[in-house]
Amino acid sequence: MNIKERIDSKFRGNIYVVQDDKILCEYVTGFADLSNEVPNSLETKFASASAGKVFVAVGILQLIEQEKIKFDDTLGVLLDIPLNNIDKDVTVRQLLNHTSGVPDYFDESVMDEYEELWIDYPNYKIRHNSDLLPLFINKPMMYLKGEKFQYNNSGYVLLAMIIEKITGMYFDQYLRENIFDICGMKSTGYYELDRLPAKCANNYIYCYDTNDYRTNIFSVDVKGTGAGGAFITVRDIVNFWTNLLKGNLISKVLVSDMLNRQSGDGVDAEEGYYGYGMWIIDNPNGKDFAYFQGCDPGVSFISEYNPNNGIISVLVSNYGDNVWREMRKIREELY
Repeated sequence: MNIKERIDSKFRGNIYVVQDDKILCEYVTGFADLSNEVPNSLETKFASASAGKVFVAVGILQLIEQEKIKFDDTLGVLLDIPLNNIDKDVTVRQLLNHTSGVPDYFDESVMDEYEELWIDYPNYKIRHNSDLLPLFINKPMMYLKGEKFQYNNSGYVLLAMIIEKITGMYFDQYLRENIFDICGMKSTGYYELDRLPAKCANNYIYCYDTNDYRTNIFSVDVKGTGAGGAFITVRDIVNFWTNLLKGNLISKVLVSDMLNRQSGDGVDAEEGYYGYGMWIIDNPNGKDFAYFQGCDPGVSFISEYNPNNGIISVLVSNYGDNVWREMRKIREELY
């Protein structure tokens, strides 16, 4: 069966699957601008939510490879900000693999909706990583550093701040010059919602009370941070995977570390384990699958690499549609 025939007819967004230089699936649907009926295209720039953590992880690994920082360097040494109740001995490695225990400004174990954050703290204030500090810097540690795995957004904000401190550049500028430009990711970047460039999709949230849609401009950070928020195109993500796997961004030894289990217990088989900026799915019949993902109000994204057959999949929706369900179909059909 053709994979396109299995895609839910209600899905809106882009699905792009390649194997080496062969396109296995190219599926584009839905509107980038619903009111004006501007359709999505392969050139559409989509928000990707937490998927951006993978770029921060690569940036940190580059600095480690250049011996500018070490895995075991600590927050207290690397950052000159008041850490208050945050353990100053939390390491770079623990931030990378979500075992740090630092207070998470969006703790998904206790908060349901990301837009709850902006009830008392306007989202338009968030234009730099440091703008998020008031949301977590005065909170206590969630658990002792290294004690367990718990997905943590604040940890990647702190990693982005480390990039900024070490390089003297805003993290997105560093990622542009050291990842996006190298990979030919010409459309990828961290754009402000009130200054979006051409071909960016609006993101839509369905309103049950009025049976229509609103955009997410008051529901997410006005500009992405280390925790996520990059705008991407599906072909840019394929370029990222291709260059990462070739060793053009970091050594193949570090790529292997990224794509292998560093933390987590795998209790949720589909979610899997965690590497560095990547989720890892156990594959008893071969090499494990690696993916990165993102979910915000009106945003859903997943991109997965199967090292056993070289398939790279990229799925994104600007309506928050279920990319994970469609990714399961791709596994069933193509793996």
